[in-house]
Amino acid sequence: MGMLIGFFVRLYTAVFGALERLTDGWFLGLASRFIFAAILLQFFWNSAMTKIGGSIMNIFTPTAGAYAQMLPKMMEQVSYDTSQIAFFPYGLMVLVGTWGEFILPFLVVVGLFTRFASLGMIVFIMVMTYVDIYGHGADAKTIGALFDGEPYAIISDDRLLWIFLLLVPTLKGPGIVSLDWLLGSYYRRREMYY
Repeated sequence: MGMLIGFFVRLYTAVFGALERLTDGWFLGLASRFIFAAILLQFFWNSAMTKIGGSIMNIFTPTAGAYAQMLPKMMEQVSYDTSQIAFFPYGLMVLVGTWGEFILPFLVVVGLFTRFASLGMIVFIMVMTYVDIYGHGADAKTIGALFDGEPYAIISDDRLLWIFLLLVPTLKGPGIVSLDWLLGSYYRRREMYY
């Protein structure tokens, strides 16, 4: 019996050890960025486009909808008149949030400043979740709860998976199929000659 168990342990170690060596340094970063692009890139860019009225020319002037999405209670207090909202800090928050929704997903997908961009997206998702729950008053069914057996809750379940997906490039890096790796290898070679 011990020989049979030993055989399966060696087989298991050989197969998964080979798989780990084969994918080390490139697969996890690339896969997480590909999955992010396939599932979330269009979501964030569509959301960002609503904040600038569908035209990239409005990138410096977010719409009233942008303020309503990010500062819903404040917009209610000023009867949706953005001229009554101070630029600093609130207008600046809306502007930076809008830019972040365009720039950070792009950086994650192409693998440029990937760890920073992934961490930025994690913070963005956490702020978005806070605003959805406390600003927009999402109901309990939409919020859901961890370990509740209901995988359909949009906020707790989905966003936890989004954050986990972004933790991979944050902690492991983007892998060799990325602009970070290309720039890093260029600068490493350059330093060898100087």
